[in-house]
Amino acid sequence: MAGIEKELIVENYQAVRNFLGHKDENIKIIEEEMGIDLLVRGNIIKIKGEKEAVKETENIISKLLGISLEEKSLGKQEVKYIVGLLKKNPLMNLHDLYNEILQVNYRGKKIRPKTLGQKVYIDAIKRSSIVFAIGPAGTGKTYLAMVMAVKALLNKDVTRIILTRPAIEAGEKLGFLPGDLQEKVDPYLRPLYDALYDILGPEKVSTYLSKDIIEVAPLAYMRGRTLDNSFVILDEAQNTTPEQMKMFLTRMGLNSQVVITGDITQIDLPDNKISGLNLVQAILKDIEGIEFIYLSKEDVVRHKLVKDIIKAYERYEGRN
Repeated sequence: MAGIEKELIVENYQAVRNFLGHKDENIKIIEEEMGIDLLVRGNIIKIKGEKEAVKETENIISKLLGISLEEKSLGKQEVKYIVGLLKKNPLMNLHDLYNEILQVNYRGKKIRPKTLGQKVYIDAIKRSSIVFAIGPAGTGKTYLAMVMAVKALLNKDVTRIILTRPAIEAGEKLGFLPGDLQEKVDPYLRPLYDALYDILGPEKVSTYLSKDIIEVAPLAYMRGRTLDNSFVILDEAQNTTPEQMKMFLTRMGLNSQVVITGDITQIDLPDNKISGLNLVQAILKDIEGIEFIYLSKEDVVRHKLVKDIIKAYERYEGRN
């Protein structure tokens, strides 16, 4: 089939700049994914290739330009994901995914779901009192839960945020770490602090921590408590025992929201211990008000290599 050329004239030149990304890196991604050639000069975009590919690419670029009107720049991973979505479903309305701003962080960056899986996850948190988010590293499980917790706090839907993790030894021995108990467990809780700092900024986080509006603590500290008016997040839940999971879930008080996140491919429990996150899926699957959301490698929003690493391990584990 003979190749054709299609010319798009874009009225808003800034939208074109945002669409191109850093050093025009998005052009190469679209060319590789669609099997066409792109040439951009000012506000004119030329698409060259087979008729069907050009038509499909025109639709994709039009929708990317629609998003880039509202964004400073589209990252290459984001563009690759969007191209993949539109190849599967050309009629998809991307604004359903990208129009919702969850929060604006302290540096002015808009935080929104970046994949369909993340959108489903956010909608579940809005809808249900207890949400389990299960999926591989890099899918935004913890970060998005944090964003929703901060949003609930700032909207005064809750009066505090409680963040917890099991202090399981992932190859390290707690007893050999320096310092008192809090200093020993802090390395396990550091990712939670990091997410808070990114959303609220160090100064506001420090204020909230000093006033116990935000509490970050090992899971063992939850025993015996009732957590009312709280947004509670249990992170790394694959490293809970069934007893710990039951203990945690029964802490839930009035007017509280609970989100449990974990990656069942990265369990650090001893071989003779069952993961509480594995078991709870069978126990609670039919209870109204509790949802299980499963994210996949397609929802990975970290560096591209993270997705490649996950795929490589899946292949290796499948062979062994």
